[in-house]
Amino acid sequence: MSKIIGLGNALVDILVILENDNLLKEIELPKGSMQLITTEKFIELKNILSRMDTYQATGGSAANTILALASLQTPVGFIGKIGSDHFGTFFERSFKKKGIETKLLIDEQHNSGVASTFISPDGERTFGTFLGAAAELSAYDIHNDIYSGYDILYVEGYLVQNHDLILKAVKLAKELGVKVCIDLASYNIVAEDLEFFTYLVENYVDIVFANEEEAFAFSGLRDPKEALDYIAKRCSIAVVKVGANGSYVMCDGVCKHAKALNNRSVLDTTGAGDYFAAGFLYGYISGINLLKCAEIGSLLSGHVIEVVGTSLIDTAWSNILKKIDVIMHR
Repeated sequence: MSKIIGLGNALVDILVILENDNLLKEIELPKGSMQLITTEKFIELKNILSRMDTYQATGGSAANTILALASLQTPVGFIGKIGSDHFGTFFERSFKKKGIETKLLIDEQHNSGVASTFISPDGERTFGTFLGAAAELSAYDIHNDIYSGYDILYVEGYLVQNHDLILKAVKLAKELGVKVCIDLASYNIVAEDLEFFTYLVENYVDIVFANEEEAFAFSGLRDPKEALDYIAKRCSIAVVKVGANGSYVMCDGVCKHAKALNNRSVLDTTGAGDYFAAGFLYGYISGINLLKCAEIGSLLSGHVIEVVGTSLIDTAWSNILKKIDVIMHR
């Protein structure tokens, strides 16, 4: 089985369930977006969250995907940077507990990154992200040995704020024969740095994951299939997730549609896209067709939106593995 290594922001999520969306307006965070925040804003949000019931979990887009793959017993690793604090310790211990090869660098000068995560009544999540030490990961930290033994590099689009880092990572991966996958991260991030995203996809990326809004922001088109075709012409495999309507995947001009899991309830959409990518990549490295890869992606994302945060209990993973086996041998 191929080995996958993730590159992303090492964050700890502090999650809170909202009774309504009024607080989002008060703290000036657009619903459904990911906004990078200053230290001052982080302190403001920290004070607000201290008066609310919260839940702590490891976070970061690529980190979520790698954790999910580890739970599927896939050999994985993760590259990121944490601070020398209790959040950093929590992050590292969580990964090692899952058997993940942690290539974590420690920054003694900055606190670990924290994503304040606000979950609306409809399950939509909004992030106020303080990157902290995570933002200190640099191109200097990426070297040949870091990819040793790995076949696929999975990159989160949220790293796009550091052009030198992401370019060094993908260029080196391609030179070493490592395939590159990227998740476009968030519609506002794509829109703000469209030229760079386009350059990356056209020159270095093999597989692109996007939801509808991200695909629209990338392509300038408002139809998911048209946006899918636009992206697919710029890479080997394109995937566009369309929420309750499932997902579309295109390769060599052929489009396939996978249905979404019928959910009893949606508590929190945090990690839905990350888990979809994990399921898809699990199928991909197992050598099954792309439609089944997308079905496994839908299976994982369908399970994670039924819980708060991105942690599933062991019995849930056992059940998921049984369902995956059915899909793969159907």
